[in-house]
Amino acid sequence: MAELPELKQDPVTTVREFFAALEMNIVPEALELADPGIVWKNTSLPDVRGIDRVRWVLGLFTNPRFGFRADMHHIAATEDGVVLTERTDYLRVGPIEIGFWVCGTFEFSNGRITLWHDHFSWENVLRGTAAGVVRAVLPG
Repeated sequence: MAELPELKQDPVTTVREFFAALEMNIVPEALELADPGIVWKNTSLPDVRGIDRVRWVLGLFTNPRFGFRADMHHIAATEDGVVLTERTDYLRVGPIEIGFWVCGTFEFSNGRITLWHDHFSWENVLRGTAAGVVRAVLPG
């Protein structure tokens, strides 16, 4: 496989573009910002290793019945280029939208994301699910 050219933009911009592409359901565009060896970690879930596996998992959410969006509350880069995010992620399944707090860490090599590590509370996910079900069932 040919070596990818270095991306010439700051890491915060890369993370913002990554999330924008995910929100628009353009997985191939999001993954252009990732290193082929990317590792995606989520609290207490198995790691997803490699761009092909990350593409497969994200591809599960491209069905029109599903949706994703994120409200970025804080985003900052450390001196060594690690990006830290605090955000609310929203996963939609049919009419039910589940919102929950996420803290993310993104590491880079040659301008591409090598590690996407999200931390969240399962209790928060359950609360978001309950609230999403109530909003979907009750009018207005």
